[in-house]
Amino acid sequence: MGISERKERLKEDLKRRILDAARELFLEKGYEETSIRNIAEKIEYSPTTIYLHFKDKDALFHELHVEGFNLLRNKMQVLLSVADPMERLKAMAVIYVQFALEHRELYDLMFIMDAPMNAVDEDKSKWQEGQNTFDVLLNTIRQCMQQGHFRGMDPEAVAFVVWSTVHGMVSLHIRNRCLKVISECNHDHIMDMSVTTFNNMINLMATKE
Repeated sequence: MGISERKERLKEDLKRRILDAARELFLEKGYEETSIRNIAEKIEYSPTTIYLHFKDKDALFHELHVEGFNLLRNKMQVLLSVADPMERLKAMAVIYVQFALEHRELYDLMFIMDAPMNAVDEDKSKWQEGQNTFDVLLNTIRQCMQQGHFRGMDPEAVAFVVWSTVHGMVSLHIRNRCLKVISECNHDHIMDMSVTTFNNMINLMATKE
């Protein structure tokens, strides 16, 4: 390995350490209570070092979002082989839940934690990863409608209902908000049961007249 390659690897390793530290602190302290100095102290570097890699705290938060959406998109790639849009839509719910449960902290940071997205407000193109993810869902629903499903419904409204319902299931589970009200015998299986129930509901919503 040459000197330039070694320097690049060290640079990427440090960037990874910064992002990992930021993610841990955002989740532990919250966005507002986390500072660049906190992150620098955690990796035992000066705040100046952080600024060499990231403009500010919001840029760090945005980069973590990008990583999360890219990971989710990669997990969704398997859906490209599912020709039937209704079957693809139901598989999408399964994969979304799997992603959330496998990456609970990242999902929390992406979809639950309250934090500003100034980087996106300043440059709308920076939200392309999130927009692409929603577009996959929206286009699948439009294909379902072309086959006669969801008649008389607005595709964006259907997409929002689908996404928000699955997100709600996941969020309640991740934050342990439902264990007290769910029967103990169902605790270990509630997410599998819920996804199956959700997909049955989708079938009813989408039934052709």
